[in-house]
Amino acid sequence: MPALALDRALPVLPIWTLIYGSLYLAVLLPLVVVRGEEHIRRTIWAFVMVWIIGTAGWLCYPTILPRPDAAAIGKGFSAWTLRIAYSWDGPYNCFPSLHVAQAFLAAFTCLRVSRGLGIAAFVWAALVGVSTLFTKQHYVVDVISGALLAWAAYFVLLRSIPRAAIPELDSRAVPIVVLGFAGLHALIIFGFWVAYAIR
Repeated sequence: MPALALDRALPVLPIWTLIYGSLYLAVLLPLVVVRGEEHIRRTIWAFVMVWIIGTAGWLCYPTILPRPDAAAIGKGFSAWTLRIAYSWDGPYNCFPSLHVAQAFLAAFTCLRVSRGLGIAAFVWAALVGVSTLFTKQHYVVDVISGALLAWAAYFVLLRSIPRAAIPELDSRAVPIVVLGFAGLHALIIFGFWVAYAIR
């Protein structure tokens, strides 16, 4: 339980579950924008590297993050979604955070294709990192180590891809891609809200 003072100071805020769950869209972003065969191959290997090192981290340094009690979680839609997240994702295997590592690796990959899209993806990854803290899914050290793991995978496998070999995403397409993913995420949240309302 590598809790820092900041971990203890941050409250549980179930509304952040709506960002926490968006990781599963964030990691799909490279599938939409990466075109070069070599870039695709190295991106796949970068994710494999993150998963292998992350799993080794869990085995070598097993951690657990106690879940907040029901009163701290509260009631309502966002509390309901947080309980779903807890049921899907156990309170162990915290260090490093693969949620954060995968989100940042997706951002590094997108940055190689388009600066604008990369910046948007980094903002998204940072929000995912913050969400893991406010949902009490990870410690601060998990978030930092996850981001560093993503950087290491980028440094080893993606940084050396020549810019000339990467087809530049049309700058006019960047807002469409960003809005498309934001719209899809909003649609998923709406679907969960409907499920909550009729349960």
